[in-house]
Amino acid sequence: MNVLTWYIVKEVNKGTLLALLLLLTLFNLFTFSDELKDLGHGNYGLKQILMYLALTTPRVFFELVPSAALLGSLFVVGAMANNREVVAMRAAGLSVGWIIRSIMLAGLVMVVVATGIGEFVAPASERAAQILKTTAQNNGVVMRSQYGMWLREGNRFINVRQILDDGSLGDVRIYEINQQHKLAQVTQAGHGKFLGDQQWQLTAVNQSFILPKQIDADSKPEMNWQSTIDSDLLKVAVVNSDNMSLVDLYNYINFLKTNSQKSQSYEQAFWSRLINPLVTFVMLMVSAPFVISIGRGINTGGRILIGVLIGMSFNILDRIAGHVGLVYEMNPVLMAILPSSIVFSLALFAVWRVS
Repeated sequence: MNVLTWYIVKEVNKGTLLALLLLLTLFNLFTFSDELKDLGHGNYGLKQILMYLALTTPRVFFELVPSAALLGSLFVVGAMANNREVVAMRAAGLSVGWIIRSIMLAGLVMVVVATGIGEFVAPASERAAQILKTTAQNNGVVMRSQYGMWLREGNRFINVRQILDDGSLGDVRIYEINQQHKLAQVTQAGHGKFLGDQQWQLTAVNQSFILPKQIDADSKPEMNWQSTIDSDLLKVAVVNSDNMSLVDLYNYINFLKTNSQKSQSYEQAFWSRLINPLVTFVMLMVSAPFVISIGRGINTGGRILIGVLIGMSFNILDRIAGHVGLVYEMNPVLMAILPSSIVFSLALFAVWRVS
């Protein structure tokens, strides 16, 4: 790597980091403002809000890298164009393609860092954030395992194996412990529905009463169950694509297909996550014609405005494509790639015009 390449890579990454810090600060300020509305709900205090923001920051970081790359490159390389540094490079015999290649090399550094955080840090921290917020607001104790979700309510331990699309529960098991810390009663229900006002309706119920010398069993078609556990507390067990890595998403999609369940939304999330690092290169390519020629003479405010408009337009296009794909059940790979392909093609055309 020669001196000029290293200089561009360093400056673009420096500008991206600055833009990323500004965007993260703004995003967290808005989130903090929203979370203050729930202050005092249960045990959800200021400490929990700050912890929630810290735990959601890795996911936000991963999502903001493409936008930060666009703003950083517009700011830094645009300043080079205004200072005639780009003109000097081209006069020295360096082509537009060489300058773009150096900018893309800077993007590679961003993509490696963002992918590492998005795959190995963000999913776990996002799950922890959801559990922290929901349990604090509902005063509950929750643990997730391969056998579903476990909740504790006094001397009762509740195991929920499945949460259905309508919010009801499947395969519910309730274990009650006596004062001697021994198992006293086991209740198993095929289905549970929240009725409101701390009331649940259990159906296909089988109960076992464990006595000192015998075990009595009883079956009921349905029964009411009173519990202080709010239905919102169960949201932490819902499978969310935001708190899953690519490997987890892939395995879950295969599980849904094997069990003949709809997987369209998770496939869309999988391919969008896979394409996200490449969006950083698309954003850098978009910035190239603006900073090499078109952007020469534009002040910093104008350059940032251009970046914001382009980033917002791309985000809107990407969301529209995602929703259209889900509604009309179109190919998730195509709908994930389409917005980036359109924008990348337009950027290539603009670079060709500049060259």
